[in-house]
Amino acid sequence: MRRIVAASLLLLNASAFAQAQTAPFDMSGERPPGASVTPRLTPPTPPTAPAPAPGTPPVSVTPAPATPAAPAPAAVPLTIVVQPQLAAPALQPAAAANTAAPPRSGDVRRYVVPFSKLDLSGEYDRRSWSVYLTPEQAAAKASFTFAYQNAIVVAPEASAVTVYLNNRPIGQQRVGSPDGPSAVTFQVPPGLLQPGANLVTFEAAQRHRTDCSIQSTYELWSNIDPAGTYLSFAGRDAAQLSSADAIRAIGVNSAGKTEFDIVVPALEQPGTTKPLLRLAQGLSVLSSMPNQIFAFSTASLPAAGPGKLSVLVGTAAELRPLFPSLPPGAESAAFAAFATDPRSGSPVLLISGPSWQAVSSAIDTIVSPTDRSSDVRRDVLTTERWSAPNAPLVFSDTNIALSQLGVKTTEFSGRRLRTSFNVAVPADFYANAYGEAKVLLDAAYTDNVLPGSHIDIYVNDNIASTVPITTTTGGILRHLPIRVTMRHFKPGLNSVAIEAILMTKEDAACAPGATAGATPRFALFDTSELQIPDFARVGQRPNLAAMSGTAYPYGRATEPTPLFIDRVDADTLSAAATLLGQMAITAGHPIAVDTVASPNMIGDRDAIFIGSVSQMPATALSQANISTESQASWRPVADTQASVVDTGTAFEEWNSKVSGGVLHNRITAFREWVSRNFDISRSSLQFVPGAEEIFTPSNVDTLLVAQGSSPAGAGAWTVVTAPSAKDLREGLEVLTAQLNWPQISGHITTYSSKTGKIETVPVTRFDFVPSTPWSISNYRLIAANWLSTNILSYAFLLVVFVLLIGVTTSSMLGRLGRSK
Repeated sequence: MRRIVAASLLLLNASAFAQAQTAPFDMSGERPPGASVTPRLTPPTPPTAPAPAPGTPPVSVTPAPATPAAPAPAAVPLTIVVQPQLAAPALQPAAAANTAAPPRSGDVRRYVVPFSKLDLSGEYDRRSWSVYLTPEQAAAKASFTFAYQNAIVVAPEASAVTVYLNNRPIGQQRVGSPDGPSAVTFQVPPGLLQPGANLVTFEAAQRHRTDCSIQSTYELWSNIDPAGTYLSFAGRDAAQLSSADAIRAIGVNSAGKTEFDIVVPALEQPGTTKPLLRLAQGLSVLSSMPNQIFAFSTASLPAAGPGKLSVLVGTAAELRPLFPSLPPGAESAAFAAFATDPRSGSPVLLISGPSWQAVSSAIDTIVSPTDRSSDVRRDVLTTERWSAPNAPLVFSDTNIALSQLGVKTTEFSGRRLRTSFNVAVPADFYANAYGEAKVLLDAAYTDNVLPGSHIDIYVNDNIASTVPITTTTGGILRHLPIRVTMRHFKPGLNSVAIEAILMTKEDAACAPGATAGATPRFALFDTSELQIPDFARVGQRPNLAAMSGTAYPYGRATEPTPLFIDRVDADTLSAAATLLGQMAITAGHPIAVDTVASPNMIGDRDAIFIGSVSQMPATALSQANISTESQASWRPVADTQASVVDTGTAFEEWNSKVSGGVLHNRITAFREWVSRNFDISRSSLQFVPGAEEIFTPSNVDTLLVAQGSSPAGAGAWTVVTAPSAKDLREGLEVLTAQLNWPQISGHITTYSSKTGKIETVPVTRFDFVPSTPWSISNYRLIAANWLSTNILSYAFLLVVFVLLIGVTTSSMLGRLGRSK
């Protein structure tokens, strides 16, 4: 009997030992009483793992149990790790590698960076924008991957990049990849993503390895690679496109661009241009992406890819050869729906019908939700796809808390803190010469901050105000008014930055380890406010800055805008669609256009001319003060062999150039000194503005945008031209990019593809265009700004006014005084 009991106990112990060897060892913390438990599936760890990047915290790895090799991938075992569900989730440790891992079979990848490059610079930087997701993508299991490389001077032990989704941190990575790009992956918590807009935020805190000076903070940077930054969704359902949400969720490619490929077999037929341009604008407004490109073709569907949407437009008979599986409903009525290309498996937007009238009706079903009456005033400019939140549009005296502009309360322990926000003003803004805004600053600083420190305000990267810190005992600033000149404001979007330069005795000594201070020395509170006063409102013609800022005056038109296109080919129509798509985003709605064949049909209305310079009407060039001789002389630079130069003649020419150049340089330096210190320029030292000079584009230039008045002076004519249709298309693809579009200003803007430079010709003479009902207060502000710009006219009027007062006073005293 004893032998039987002993044998049974031995078998039980062996079974328990085998079970213990099968189950993974769990080193997770002990669960608190009553805590809910959430199982998490973790894939098995490979036999070898790459070494983490320098500065990366160690990641604990639980080895998977040994299992026999499986014949199919579906048999790969998974380890179940049980973790307590805590009230506040901790940041995930980063799983770093040298390169981004390829997507697993069945996964869908969405690139999320809407820029060609993303730099997180300085000791503190924060960038936010939104990514639009379909319901299928929001419901899928997701992970977030980003690739980065940082400056070698960044201290990894005191620097980190934190990623937020919808204002919730999903992971933090120590900055330690100076030798090459490193990829970091975070798992997205279930239920965090939502259908529609999702806020993505990168926040960087960086410190220098060895230097404690202010100058050293400009050496700190971490570059986020757009090609290695994406959301991965498990399952093929996330790739489905089934509604208008799919257009909003088009996203970007690995270079931060968005491309609409529109295939129209009847592209050059009369009557197709107007509905196609309306479609392009509607797609542009629906997606609201910053770097959009439209490409028209007539042959076949281009290759699919991220950030691209293929659109087939035409009658059922025209589309049948390109898309044999066209739904039968397209032959009887207007049709607009997503379908799957059987040859490539990619989604395609089909817009068809039995006739082009039905096709136009189908286009209206897509575009009509974006229409907005010009009488309806909008409150914001849509910028959230590249800079969140949307910029509020200020029309009059307004106070805006910085918390509404995306600024967070920040406690800072470094040397240079910079944070920025966006605000917009209307197209008829006219207060650049006298207007002053205010920043009502709520901040605090410790007694470690020395006198000589200061707080600077920048507007569009131009310094507008400086406030020195003079006390040595610290202080709390409550709505400290900082006056900000509005000379750097422009119609449309404006960027305002607050920068604090902080100096301490510790930084001057810079003892070992002092570069990464942990004690806050400065705090900026989001209760600070931006106060913009009433400003003069009157339109100006010409004004390319207003066109690029809010699509003025075409965005306010109550009737269709005449559009002259020299010829309807793929390049010219693609260029026109790219331009009008960007203007529609700034206007907030599609701009109705009517194609015209001659300037005589336009009359005195606002109009747009687009095409190659050789086909541009001479009247349009003359009204924009562009030399008509450029139609024959403006050609790309040809590579020619340099001719032999006579040394003696060249020496004499250079001698005269240098002699005159020295005097010219001294005069130019004096002018710059006067302008910098007294805000006096040559244009302000004249009684009335001078006439515009005739402009001849250089052969280095490959694109020109100019604006002038109509022949009778009642409308604005905008000319967009290039030496060829190919130059026109390529130039507008570059100029309409989010980084370049705000540079369009003045009377003429040129772009050179050879040098990459964008240059402007300022406006010397303009006409006022009334934009608001007549009021004494507005006219007083208009007069104040004009006189502040033309100081000689102001001085002359002041002398005349004083003389009139003297003559009037003398006359009154002569009549009323006592005479002998």
